[in-house]
Order: sequence, then structure tokens, then C-alpha cells
Amino acid sequence: MSNCIFTHSIFKRASMAVVLASLVLAGCQTPGSKPQLANVAPVENPKATEEKAPGSYAASGGVGPQVVARLSEPRPRPRPPVLPSLEDLIGRIPMSTHGIDAPTNSVEPPPVPQARGMRVAVLLPLSGANQRVGAAMLNAAQMALFDFAGTNFEMLVHDTQGTEAGAREAARLAIGDGAQLIVGPLLSSSVRAVSDLAQIASVPVMAFSSDRTVVGPGVYTMGFFPGDEVKRVVEYAVAKGARRFALLAPEGAYGDKVSATMNTAVWNAGGFMVQTEFYDPKLQDFSEPVKRIAHYNERRGALLAQRQSLEAHDDEVSQRALKRMENLQTLGDVPYDALLVADGGRRLIAVAAMLPFYDVDPKKVRILGTGQWDEPGLGAEPALVGSWFAAPDPTNRKAFSDTYLNAYGNRPHRLATLAYDATALAVVLGSQGTEQPFSAEVLAQSGGFAGRDGLFRFQQSGVAERGLAVLEVGRKNAKVIDPAPSEF
Repeated sequence: MSNCIFTHSIFKRASMAVVLASLVLAGCQTPGSKPQLANVAPVENPKATEEKAPGSYAASGGVGPQVVARLSEPRPRPRPPVLPSLEDLIGRIPMSTHGIDAPTNSVEPPPVPQARGMRVAVLLPLSGANQRVGAAMLNAAQMALFDFAGTNFEMLVHDTQGTEAGAREAARLAIGDGAQLIVGPLLSSSVRAVSDLAQIASVPVMAFSSDRTVVGPGVYTMGFFPGDEVKRVVEYAVAKGARRFALLAPEGAYGDKVSATMNTAVWNAGGFMVQTEFYDPKLQDFSEPVKRIAHYNERRGALLAQRQSLEAHDDEVSQRALKRMENLQTLGDVPYDALLVADGGRRLIAVAAMLPFYDVDPKKVRILGTGQWDEPGLGAEPALVGSWFAAPDPTNRKAFSDTYLNAYGNRPHRLATLAYDATALAVVLGSQGTEQPFSAEVLAQSGGFAGRDGLFRFQQSGVAERGLAVLEVGRKNAKVIDPAPSEF
């Protein structure tokens, strides 16, 4: 058992035979209690100090010596909020090395040595195009390690280099080093590259991909999925009176997924899908797709025809009607009362700015969004103020972000919370003393777990289901208008 002290309170729900447990972290990292972080090079100059063992090196797979870093006590910093969980808890994270010459076409994993204590491998892109994301996720994993782990836990970090070959070699090295769980990789192609090796070696994989198709026996993923977000915000909109829905989405796999999910969600909620428009995400000018979703040409034509008809009648009633039309751009309303814009970033701002320009009145049409809206500053675009989207409750994430800032000097990438939750879950599950702490029965328990991104659980398929809140965009920040569930 580690030096962390845990208190469990157990209760039962009458509606299901599921035992839930509330986990409270009473104290970790007493003097002399230092979890190990292996194969790690310094990342992004964290303020949390790193003590390198003098002359201590470990060769990984013949690639060359690598410093084995033993992390020292972090400088005093605000303790992150307690990570409540149910009976068993939270995940892991991975990294590999450069210059790999070993063959990558073999499916035979290396022999698994006898590990001392609990070993979890974290596979992340610490070099290549996604290295900044990988570095932030590794920082977050280290935070969870300090908050939860004791001396009997070792995190093996491997760089996937953001490639399939790099991920496969990272998994081979991790399994060879005795990893009992693989946390990561990030990219869907990397997850697919490691799955067969992990399955042969019976090492579960807890990945970060948002691609549902990567799951399989022993392979789980805890990314953010647009389908869950769309279903949540549609159900809320229907509860608030929306009945007719439209969708404006980019072409491609993401837009197709949102469209399929929205059609089902609207139908199940008792609404109607009346229009769907796709656009090329490479466009610089989004006026044409916005015109289509706004029925602008038809409504503009109707206005001009009405004006022409009234002008032909030189009577007082017609003149009054013409006077009322002076400030109108179109005639009639759009055929929907809720419009979901499935995009984010600069494209979202560009599209949203055109909606009122082409007479989609935000006072009459509720604009909805997906998890891509879960970022600060959307209220700078007036057309988005008052819009709704579904996302994890930001309260716990804000506390995590503040702690991360104090430790590393900058705000974390949005995906960093996934690495924290996965690592914390791995540590706590591994500390239970059970023979198979990462079995399917443990990971897919119906009660789920509570982390920095709120309540989540792995379904039998391996895909994470999340308890989401509904937020409303304000001029400065988004606020929760419908809380996330406290239990499944």
C-alpha cells in the first residue's frame, strides 16, 4: 500500500446492485515518499523541481542511455481539489525514444519481466507536430502522480513521436519493461498501431483518442465525443421548447458524425430535423453556406416581390406597409427555431458573424454548439452570446488549470485533464491490492469515476461516456445553466 491515505464511504442504490465508493485523498508525498518517473527528459521548464539521480541511467531496448528521473517533492502549491471517485478509480500515460531501428512488423511482444511494484506506461507524442500537446499532458500526468502515488508506483514514459511506428515501438518497450497498463496514445492511428501488441500481452490500453472506432478488447478511450455533446444540448433545447432543428457543419467525418447523432437525438427527443447544410472547411468565405441555411435568397426574393406589389398600389395602406419594410432585408422566418453550428475556433467565429447578416435572428433562433465551443472568448462575437453548448462542468477544470499554472508557469492544453484523470485512475486502481486492478469488470463498472472533467465511465464497448453540463455563452465567460449529473 502506498503512503497515501484513503477513506472510503460505501452506500448502495436501491435501483441497481452497484456499490459506489467515495475516495478522499487525506495525504500523499510525505518525506521520502517519491513515485518514480522513468525515461523522462525535461519538459517545458516546469516549476515543479526534478531531481536527477547522479549517474543513474537506464538503457531502453538498446536505443542508448536515458536518464531515469526521480521527481522530488513539488514546491508548495495549492492542493488540487479532491478527486472523488467511485469504488475503483482512474488511468495512465505513455512516452518512447528516438532512433528506433527495431522492426515494427512483428506482432510478438517482448517477454514481460517481473516488475517491482505497480508499473504504468504513458505513451504521448513528445516530439513531432503534436509535441506541445504531449508535453502538457505529460505535465498533467506528473501532477496526478504527485497527488496520488506512493513509492510502489512507477510511471514509464515513452515518446510515440506522433507516428504509428513510434507508437508501436513505444508500446513494445513499455510491455518489455513490465507495464501493467498503457495510458495513451493520443492519436487514433497510434492507438491502432499499439492495440495488437497490447492485446497479445494482455496489457489494457486507456487511450486519449476521440475516435470511437479505435476501441476493442482491452482497448479503451476517454476522449471527448461529439455525439454525447450533441445529444445533451439537443435534449436540453427540446426541454426548453425547441421543436424544429437545423444543422450547419463542415464536410468530413466530424460533420457526418454530428449529423447522424443529431438526427437520432432530435427524433428521440420529439423534435424534427428540417435542414442540414455542409460546407468545405477550407473555405475563406462562408457566405454561401450561411445563405443556404438562412434561406436568404428565397426570403430576399419574397421581400422584393412584396415591395413591388405594394408599390403598384398607390394607396395609404400600401404606403404604410412599404414604410414598415424599409429596414427589412428578408421577408418571413427561417423554418427552424434551433440551429446547431458544429465547428470551433476561427471558423465558428466567421460563420456566426454572418448569421445575423443574412437575417438569422438570434432572438428567434437559438444557436447551439458542440464541445468545440469549450474555450474562452466566444462571447466576443455578439451573435454567439446566449448560445448553448454541452461540455464538462468547468469548475473542477478551473481549479486544475490554476494548479497547473502555479506549477508550470502557463495554462494547460485543453486535453491535459484527460492525462491527469487517466493517471490518477491508474494509481488509485493499482493501489487496491487486487489481482487484476485493470480488468474489464473494474474499468467498465456502471457507477463510473469522477475526475477533473467530471463524471465518466467506460461502456462495455470501451468508449467513455461523460456526464455533461449545458453552458450558455456570455460576453466574458460561459456559465452553467443545467448542471452535469452527479451520478449515472
